[in-house]
Amino acid sequence: MPSPAWYSYLRPHRVQETPAIYRWILAALSGAILSLSYHGSFLSLYSWFSLALLLSSILGARPWVAFFCGFLHGLIFVLTCVPWIADVLAVHGGMSAAAGWAVLLLIATVWGASIGLFAWVVQRLSLRSYTLALVGAPFLWISTEVLRAYLPEISFPWGLLGYPPAGNPALLQLTTITGVYGLSFLAAAFNALLLWSDCGTAGEAKQRLGILSSVLAALLLIMAIGPRFVPKAEVHHVARVVQPNFPENEQYVGDWYADHKNDLAQLALLSLRPSPGNPLPDLLIWPEAPAPFSFQDPHFVQYISELAREFHGPVILGVIEWKLNPEPVKDAPRTMMIPYNSAAMLNASGQRTFSYDKMHLVPFGEYEPFPLIHQVVTSVSEEVGGFHKGKERSVGTFASGNTFSVFICYEAIYAGEVRAFVNRGAELLINISNDGWFGTSAAAEQHLRMARVRAVENRRWLLRDTNSGITASIDPYGNLTRVLQRDERGSADLPYDFRADRTIYTRFNDWFAWMCVIVSAILVVITLRKDGKPAAPRG
Repeated sequence: MPSPAWYSYLRPHRVQETPAIYRWILAALSGAILSLSYHGSFLSLYSWFSLALLLSSILGARPWVAFFCGFLHGLIFVLTCVPWIADVLAVHGGMSAAAGWAVLLLIATVWGASIGLFAWVVQRLSLRSYTLALVGAPFLWISTEVLRAYLPEISFPWGLLGYPPAGNPALLQLTTITGVYGLSFLAAAFNALLLWSDCGTAGEAKQRLGILSSVLAALLLIMAIGPRFVPKAEVHHVARVVQPNFPENEQYVGDWYADHKNDLAQLALLSLRPSPGNPLPDLLIWPEAPAPFSFQDPHFVQYISELAREFHGPVILGVIEWKLNPEPVKDAPRTMMIPYNSAAMLNASGQRTFSYDKMHLVPFGEYEPFPLIHQVVTSVSEEVGGFHKGKERSVGTFASGNTFSVFICYEAIYAGEVRAFVNRGAELLINISNDGWFGTSAAAEQHLRMARVRAVENRRWLLRDTNSGITASIDPYGNLTRVLQRDERGSADLPYDFRADRTIYTRFNDWFAWMCVIVSAILVVITLRKDGKPAAPRG
């Protein structure tokens, strides 16, 4: 007879007739516990066992009960991990509080449905064998993350399971091979191993417990000692990064430049202040900011060009770019100008030599996805959306011949898209962002931690400059330098350098994730095969 599994003590019964309500409570609890790894101290511990709680609620359940277990896990995780989405849309997006929460609930519902599918397939596999279900679970989990990353228009790969383990410098290095999905797989596999270790027969229990102990010991050893062997990259350059800390939701009325004359003078002083160290800054960066900076404005052009000449080096900054609409709109004049969220560079002579238009816009924030959603969103707020998507991943070149690319804000969460910049020749990555929308929530720290993984995946220095924090420099091994405090105006000199090598991940993109999708497809086929009456689940 099978020995009592450790998770059985969380239930009043260990049979299929276990009341569904107990399974659902456990599944919801697992989602809430997992979200703890994305808040406060960002302790990764919760990511190593919370998924096991979800799996324990699935095994032995009826199909529809299992699906709802997965749905509740995803729903509760989103509502507790990223509740700031509702606040951002309500406070800064012009929506009512109810509309903001409705959008958050839509995201949580899509997320929950993907985890529900995961749970349903795991339950179907468990009818053949618990071992098959638990071996397949990590592959299926990665497939849900791929789904969320590649969904058209409303993709949202925020809070993947691999990000908490990425906080360990040693484990983080795995991403150069597999991307963040490799760490998600590692965490999911360990969760599955926890259940597998004690759901076999009494004769198997000792052997399985031994395997679990060995794996746990190896993981703890790597996490404890491994960081000592993670190198620090050599530094030959310093960048001056400016954190303007402009207020959010400011109305651009009257003469903005006259009204903010003192602010601009202060930012110029921060940009040009003497450097206390050596080498001297050879690059100046301003972030994406809630200010009407545009090269179509002669006041701004004069100001920023003079600043570049006084700095005697390249200046990279976020701007609003207005261009003729390439796709004529019915009943609209052909001369209609449309906005882009862009980055630009001026050389030491004050001449513009580089531009990039953001390609992955924030749904509901910078544009409204799908025609129907567009109608709904614009009916409750006129402030949401308006930007147009860029069409090319630009790679710029400094006077030294070294290359760089800029990605803007939310694009940092898309591993494959950042990797595309490097694959096109970028030797330095620059991320400009306005994280002031997040207020005092955990979102800014979550954003930084995801950007950090992008640096290691591609073995590139990453300079990250934000309007109000968190501004930082990240070396190709994930070592982080952060000087400025959040919600303060200031500037800092941050280290950076160039690299031209390419990692396995850079070369082959999400190969590991798509391999998991293929395995998952095979597992789904297995669940759909009819080989007569299903046998009792085997350990």
